[in-house]
Order: sequence, then C-alpha cells, then structure tokens
Amino acid sequence: MLQDQVWLATLVGIGVIALGFLYAIARSRSPGDAQQVQKRAYTVRRWWFLALLVVGVGANWISFDPFPLPVQSGPAQASQVVDAVGQQWSWQLSSSRFTAGVPVEFHVKSDDVNHGFAIYGPDGRIVTQTQAMPGFTNRLIHTFSQPGKYRVLCLEYCGLAHHGMITEFEVIAADKGGRS
Repeated sequence: MLQDQVWLATLVGIGVIALGFLYAIARSRSPGDAQQVQKRAYTVRRWWFLALLVVGVGANWISFDPFPLPVQSGPAQASQVVDAVGQQWSWQLSSSRFTAGVPVEFHVKSDDVNHGFAIYGPDGRIVTQTQAMPGFTNRLIHTFSQPGKYRVLCLEYCGLAHHGMITEFEVIAADKGGRS
C-alpha cells in the first residue's frame, strides 16, 4: 500500500537525519575543528533541505495523482445519477436502487445546514463520504462492488435529531446478460 511505503520512507529519512546529527556532534568534540564542522553542517543542512523539498513535492505529486475527486461542474460522468439532499433530519435520494459494478454519481447538497453525507456498506464500514452544504452541490462518484443494503448517515452534528438522519438504498447484482 502506498501509505505504508510513504511511512517507511519517512522513518528512514528521519533515521538518516538523526545519524547525520550524531555524526556532526561526534566530530565537533575537538576544538580546532569547530569551524570546519560548522561549515560542513551548513552544507549538509542545505543539501538535506533540497533533498527533502524534492522528495516532499514528489510524494505529494504521486499521492494526489489518483485523488478521487470528480470534476465538480459539467455533465454527469456516470450512467447512474442520484440527487441527494440533506435537511434536518433526513436524506432524500432521487433513486434508491443501483447496479453493482456501474459508477453512481451522487449530487449532494443541503437545504439548511452542513451535513456529512456518509455511505456505509452492508458490513457497517464507511465506503465513501462528502459534505452536504447549503448553496453548493458536491459530486461524489463511487462504484459499488458488493450487492446489498447500504445506509447513508450524517457525519456532522446538525441538531437534536442528528442521530436519526439515516436512509437506506439497495445495490443489486448486474444482470448476467450484461444489462443493468
């Protein structure tokens, strides 16, 4: 997993920097070499800064490349499109049945306050989420791979009945004949 690789690279980088500091400390013990050690330390620091800058920019570039945010304007990008409207204390979905393996594009907005639009799978784990905000429509595209009952819950406290802001929809298996 990319996250584990980035974590490992971070730990290795921290270790190398720590070794560099230990080396500089060990070398600075003789009084005559203090200026030379300080000069080397500045040089090493500059190179490390440059290397970390390049690695940081590269890691961000790589990790943001597959960023799962769809374009927020323009025509629909999926064949199944659903309007999802949050209002205290309910969700209204324009459709409640989707086909597994076919992308679904949710157009999520709020009629009153901010809400957190979170979809939970049949196993009770969060599948995907976005914000529902008044005056703005967020697009969320997700392809459901597993048929079953899914639940939409609000993830942002929106008032006294926030806990009851739940709706369900069903994801059905695709027809074996290739039609959805």
